[in-house]
Amino acid sequence: MSTFFHQAGTAMECLSIPITLHKESVLDHEGREVHRCGFKIGGGIDQDFRKSPQSYSDNGIYVTEVQESSPAAKAGLRVNDKILQCNGYDLTMCTHKKAVDYIKKYPVLNMLVARKGVTHS
Repeated sequence: MSTFFHQAGTAMECLSIPITLHKESVLDHEGREVHRCGFKIGGGIDQDFRKSPQSYSDNGIYVTEVQESSPAAKAGLRVNDKILQCNGYDLTMCTHKKAVDYIKKYPVLNMLVARKGVTHS
């Protein structure tokens, strides 16, 4: 089974790229400290990947946007990277909301990502 045609709940063996992202502390519009990572995700087991504007091939969690000069860009995260794990938590069997909540939870993200052309042709 390919990394990019993975069926949630089945075992997968693949190469992955380790990425460590240290979020920036900034103040929001109300003066509260928030941690900014500078990327957006799409996908999840509760989403229909066939309707994705990015044409993803499975229900994984994918990076859909990386803001220029953000912590994500500095860490090497790229659009279309598939996030396999975050701080040891398996994101291959995760709903979109659960993935967002988990990523927001920590000031440092140690991720494993798959990237077409690097970890898979």
